[in-house]
Amino acid sequence: MNNNILEVTYLIASVTFVIGLKMMSNPKSARKGNLIAAGGMTLAIIGTIFLYENGEGFTSREPIKVGLIFLGIGIGTIIGWMTAKKVQMTKMPELVSMFNGMGGACAALIGLMEFQHNVGNTGPQIAVIMGMIIGSVSFSGSVIAFLKLNGTMNKPIRLPSYNIINSAILIGVLAYAGYMIFSGTSSNVLLYLLFAAALFYGIMFVIPIGGADMPVVISLLNSFTGLAAAFGGFLYGNKVMLTGGILVGSAGTLLTIVMCKAMNRPLSNVIFGAFGNSDAAAAGTSSVNGSIKDITISDAATLMNYSKKVVIVPGYGLAVAQAQHVIHELENLLEERGVEVKYAIHPVAGRMPGHMNVLLAESNVDYGKLVEMEEINPEFNSTDVVLVVGANDVVNPAAKNDPASPIYGMPILDVENAQHILVNKSSMNAGYAGIENELFYDPKTSMLFGDAKAVLTKLVAEIKSM
Repeated sequence: MNNNILEVTYLIASVTFVIGLKMMSNPKSARKGNLIAAGGMTLAIIGTIFLYENGEGFTSREPIKVGLIFLGIGIGTIIGWMTAKKVQMTKMPELVSMFNGMGGACAALIGLMEFQHNVGNTGPQIAVIMGMIIGSVSFSGSVIAFLKLNGTMNKPIRLPSYNIINSAILIGVLAYAGYMIFSGTSSNVLLYLLFAAALFYGIMFVIPIGGADMPVVISLLNSFTGLAAAFGGFLYGNKVMLTGGILVGSAGTLLTIVMCKAMNRPLSNVIFGAFGNSDAAAAGTSSVNGSIKDITISDAATLMNYSKKVVIVPGYGLAVAQAQHVIHELENLLEERGVEVKYAIHPVAGRMPGHMNVLLAESNVDYGKLVEMEEINPEFNSTDVVLVVGANDVVNPAAKNDPASPIYGMPILDVENAQHILVNKSSMNAGYAGIENELFYDPKTSMLFGDAKAVLTKLVAEIKSM
């Protein structure tokens, strides 16, 4: 009886995962979808604790084991809740990367624990070994991605013949795994050596990749974690674990493909190209003709105040300055004066997929005003003023004009087609691609130098005084 109830519980939980993931595709329903999926996961955990284990469930467990289970859940819940509540929006990509790494670590630990229980059983042992390898790669790779995103490792490290070395390591790990599975060995020493080799490959996999590609890497590692969880589902015959793993893996894979398409680059180029390192950037650097011109806060305010249509392009600099609330105030102020305001969102703006959407949602910006690149690009011709705040490579015309540029071919926001362009930057430092931005030298472009929050606050005050 308990087993039947457990199966129904797993089915309900699986359905909530699918519904939640579908709702997350729309910003308006994303929060509710997240809660629905979390509710399904809670239901699955409770069902497993009380109903699993040959139908005897909770009553068959030793009190100490039950206490440890709930202690672990309690500690994890408190840590996760407090971390997510306190994290700054600029640190969200690092948090996502680290949480994803924890999922990979769990999959790896399952493999380490279940290895001895499945010696000689080829099918289950494949699930054990592959789950452990993929989970280990996801964990160590996510740690490196975390260090790159928080600036600890701000430069890619490339070894001579790096691609050959990494390919050799991967082939070696897979060959080693094949030996472990089909030889029937029960050696824990060999198991932990394989675990260490997988961790090492995860480090080598991510460490040469430039910071500009971290959003793609996070998505790819996320798909790895889902795949590792799916192997755990196969191993235990756990349908909800299998469903969750497949959904996470497929969603991460699709997101990786979408982001690569947005950058007009194949995944192999992301993994092996190290876009964003100094060599790549230097290769694409070219002299830019023209001069930089500043604009005063007063003139910028006048220009925006008497416009009919303004498009705001948010970038990572907006997140660093924590200026999302001020820019929402600016938007409201302009709309009160009859100005149409929209936000142009590039797929890879920020440091993780959807970073700008999440950032602006935090300040209660209407989701309908967040317009994707394909939809907003035709509107720039009819835009009076574009305000670029902290964005760089995603608005660089070199992606269309300079075949030698490392970002050549990447679809960008066509802000150069607007009548006037205002660019807020703290300095003339290059973006992640490490190259000059042709937009800054456009005759229609005026620069507003300074911290985004300070500049936007002055801009709001100046418009209010008009």
